[in-house]
Amino acid sequence: MNLCLRTKCLKSNILGSLYRYSTTTEVVEKNDPVLIDDSDETRAKDAEIEKKRNISRLSPAHFNVVNDRRPYEIPKSLAHLTVKYHRKMYGKYGMESGVNPSLCWPSKKDIEEKLEYEAVAYPFTIKEMMETAAKRRQEEKETILKRDRDIAAKVAKLDQWKKELNDKIAKKAAEVQAAKDRKERIVEEVRRHFGFKLDPRDERFQEMLAKREKELKKQEKQAKKDAKEKLMLAKLQQKSAGIGEAQK
Repeated sequence: MNLCLRTKCLKSNILGSLYRYSTTTEVVEKNDPVLIDDSDETRAKDAEIEKKRNISRLSPAHFNVVNDRRPYEIPKSLAHLTVKYHRKMYGKYGMESGVNPSLCWPSKKDIEEKLEYEAVAYPFTIKEMMETAAKRRQEEKETILKRDRDIAAKVAKLDQWKKELNDKIAKKAAEVQAAKDRKERIVEEVRRHFGFKLDPRDERFQEMLAKREKELKKQEKQAKKDAKEKLMLAKLQQKSAGIGEAQK
């Protein structure tokens, strides 16, 4: 009896020592219940230890990013609840993101909206767009060739245009000089008419000058008319001669 009592006391002391100095949270003994220490105090201590281990002073989200983990386990804003955000998390962290891979595939509604958008934004097929682009390039090429031909033709006519311009300038200068000579001639005729030197600003001189200019214009007009009639008569005579030759 003394031996059995002594054995029981020793067993109790050993178990007490195991409970007191063990680093685990459970001790299993045959025919004894499992003891688990999951108190709030223990979890708080573990969290405090993990917090002290983080000497980087980074926020939890930044610490997770640096360690290649999802920034937020719990959504912090409405953006974290969107499909786009979950797809981004899965694309970056894979299965460790905890995102359902089925979200990465577009829904039936998304596909219909995408097809509708493409039908409006890109109404032509790839073949039609290639044909349109080829046609546009051909038109641009033809436009450039036409412009080059026009430039070459204008360069070829440059000497001719210079000659025409110089002739036009010379003709204009000749007309101006002829008008000047004509004016001087009329003034001289008026002076001879009076038989004495008279100031051109004199009223009598101006009246005689206007009268003489009017007579000369009338003569020039009659001369042009006679020349025109003579030219028409020559054409009629030439035409009559051609008809006579044809009748023979």
